[in-house]
Amino acid sequence: MGVFERYLTVWVGLCIVVGVGLGHFLPAPFHAIGGMEIAQVNLPVAVLIWLMIIPMLLKIDFGALHQVKEHWKGIGVTLFINWAVKPFSMALLGWVFIATLFRPYLPADQIDSYIAGLILLAAAPCTAMVFVWSNLTKGEPHFTLSQVALNDAIMVVAFAPIVGLLLGLSSIVVPWDTLLLSVVLYIVVPVIVAQVWRKTLLARGSLAATLDRLGPVSLLALLTTLVLLFGFQGEQIIAQPLVILMLAVPITIQVYFNSGLAYLLNRKLGVAHCVAGPSALIGASNFFELAVAAAISLFGFHSGAALATVVGVLIEVPVMLSVVRIVNGSKDWYEGAKP
Repeated sequence: MGVFERYLTVWVGLCIVVGVGLGHFLPAPFHAIGGMEIAQVNLPVAVLIWLMIIPMLLKIDFGALHQVKEHWKGIGVTLFINWAVKPFSMALLGWVFIATLFRPYLPADQIDSYIAGLILLAAAPCTAMVFVWSNLTKGEPHFTLSQVALNDAIMVVAFAPIVGLLLGLSSIVVPWDTLLLSVVLYIVVPVIVAQVWRKTLLARGSLAATLDRLGPVSLLALLTTLVLLFGFQGEQIIAQPLVILMLAVPITIQVYFNSGLAYLLNRKLGVAHCVAGPSALIGASNFFELAVAAAISLFGFHSGAALATVVGVLIEVPVMLSVVRIVNGSKDWYEGAKP
């Protein structure tokens, strides 16, 4: 894990300070950026999101899908967690904590928006950071590659229906045209561009070098987006500083719940630890770049949904590193007598 990834929480913290400060003292540029929209798509943010997502999707080899059958148990567990458990458990946690327990302490007009952001965060399985988590747990590389490729393929068709269903069940108005446009702009188009570009780079033998150069660009785009978000969210954060902490509670619980459930299911099925480790981590982590983009498109910079997805970015690395430590530290138990 590089310096940027390892200290992502620190950088996000700095983005909070910088964004809030700039938004408070220099509001005019932020309002100008917020107004640069065509068909409800903010153009500066769209460019930043593509700079974030496309380098990550360049790592994905959809040719690895033929390897799915080699690790079908581990892949089955991860798919179950990612698509049948995580979005729904997050919606439930959002209702329990945000809509019920924390309701008296949160802005009443943002409750539904916070829950929507949590749902968006949980509905997109992680793509790029999964490779980092897999390496840290000595995961089976072919399993990780095929699992991520399969998740990305499913995400193209499943993200919008799941988000629409859960937002509808939460009585949140679903702007379907904007949701579908977000899927096209931030999933379909980046996947196509990345795969065409990947094929060209492989033919030239320059894929690895290009990924090395694009890594800092992707992270810089993420941090710039966060500065913009916190610039727009500054007044709300200053007025309600505990909002971030309260949003972090359901996100943290769902990471431990989903990773633990995946880990135990893999053990029950007799899956090797080198597959169970990355399976648990893929089942728990989120494609927060996509979540941020969708939240901005659907609900805007000022929304609680955008803030909720950013909290996911804030706690992603420290919480996932703790899961890595748990997985590595329990290897002897995992490989012992099965229940």
